[in-house]
Amino acid sequence: MTEIIASVASIEQAEALMAVGVDTIYAGEDYFGLRLPHSFDRTELADLIKVVHQAGKKIQVAVNAIFHNDRIVHVADYLNYLAAQNVDRVTIGDPGAIRILQKEALSLPYWYDGADLVTNSRQVNFWAAHGAQGAVIANEVPYKELQALVPNLEVPIQILTYGAANIHQSGRPLLTNYFNYVQTYQDRMDREKGLFISEPRKPETHYSIYEDINGTHVFATNDVNLMPRIQAVYDLPITHWFLDGLYADKIGFVKVAKAFVQARDLLAQGQLTSMIVADLDQIVRANQPQNREVDTGFFDIDPADVK
Repeated sequence: MTEIIASVASIEQAEALMAVGVDTIYAGEDYFGLRLPHSFDRTELADLIKVVHQAGKKIQVAVNAIFHNDRIVHVADYLNYLAAQNVDRVTIGDPGAIRILQKEALSLPYWYDGADLVTNSRQVNFWAAHGAQGAVIANEVPYKELQALVPNLEVPIQILTYGAANIHQSGRPLLTNYFNYVQTYQDRMDREKGLFISEPRKPETHYSIYEDINGTHVFATNDVNLMPRIQAVYDLPITHWFLDGLYADKIGFVKVAKAFVQARDLLAQGQLTSMIVADLDQIVRANQPQNREVDTGFFDIDPADVK
């Protein structure tokens, strides 16, 4: 059965997402996790976990930050907290954090999330041999490479089927440095500010950018929407679909999730047609924020053209 995972901005949104059929809620605290719609402190997270489990759903917590020495010393305590809360699984990308998880001998399954480093089956299987129960595949892996990759996997992978695609992260405060250099005051540089950058002489580029505790994050011009190619995703097969509401409208994201749940269910029944896909794709597009377009990201790009 295909599992649909969705990031959340609040407990209320989590309840709405689960009501339309989302299987797993993705959340975390930005001290330990990257690019989250909301940073849940421990009290909030405990409440969210309780709500998710009462609904008979699963909770996946992000522990995929890039940890320097000053922060990795807090990882063991956080992992113990998550284990005590009966979190269903965590995503981790830092080998040091994985080592801590194993040394603590916690009953806490993990999926490897090395961001854009996870591009081949050998790496996924390497982490499977070191305890990972799955892996998050890089956004830059096209369909033609996935066709060769998936049959050789020993554990399942998660793919971004909807949402903003991160293309760069720096641990440095690049926005702060830039505005200091040009001597322009900015009251805030977080995601809600809506900042973006463009390439020189390419006005069509519109890379969303923001700064937080983990540094500076840059996203592709268009958000990913694999609804037009969802049959291909299903047939590969990739069984874990991630919907990221980072830049989505809070209410519209629930409607988007419902469309992907409908596609998943119809695929399982062998009843998904091209006409239904087109209708569901229209739902996704109709609920996209006005200043954000969608496409299939790297999925349909020839591997030779990935730069």
